[in-house]
Amino acid sequence: MNVKEYADREMLVMDVANHLVSDLNTALLGRDTATLAVPGGTTPGPIFDILCAADLDWSRVRVMLTDERWVPVDHARSNAGLLRARLFVNRAAAATFVPFHIEGATPQDGAKTVSAALEDDLPLSIAVLGMGADMHTASLFPKAEGLSAALAPDAPALCPILAQGQEPRVTLSARALNSAPTKHLIIFGETKRAALDAALGALPEEAPVSTILKGAVIHWAA
Repeated sequence: MNVKEYADREMLVMDVANHLVSDLNTALLGRDTATLAVPGGTTPGPIFDILCAADLDWSRVRVMLTDERWVPVDHARSNAGLLRARLFVNRAAAATFVPFHIEGATPQDGAKTVSAALEDDLPLSIAVLGMGADMHTASLFPKAEGLSAALAPDAPALCPILAQGQEPRVTLSARALNSAPTKHLIIFGETKRAALDAALGALPEEAPVSTILKGAVIHWAA
């Protein structure tokens, strides 16, 4: 594994933000647009606070979530709200957001419709990922309904997922996530570091994060 260890979380946040600026500038050299996939949750917020001020051509950057709850974009539980509050401000307000939710559609039908459009955004330029202590990444939860389909080599770009105790969700498939030549996995704490080590020897259905580790840079701080 390519693991970068940091003395503290603030150093990690600053370093990852700097990496993303460099990665986006590099991607924009070779393509008309760059596509950045990012997670929701609490981990990426401080990174967005730095990244949003970066001096790059944000009008050519397309941003999507790695996964999302199947709720409208203005819903309190939508990860899109985090992006609006902490990424799509300052210079990054010029970026284009690629939403997943379709009003009135089921997660199954919505994912099918959105997947067709997302193929134009593949391969992704950069994927930023987190990981849970249960070894999930994006919404690829262990043993979730829909997981096998989302891990399949020919999976659509966006897949519906239903995990026990969770709201219905959609997630980028392993195929879509791995289309990115640059992947950053961010983890904090000893528990998640131990979970990452355990994932290396586990089956993908038990440790979905294992499916995206090849070629990824793992950023870890206690």
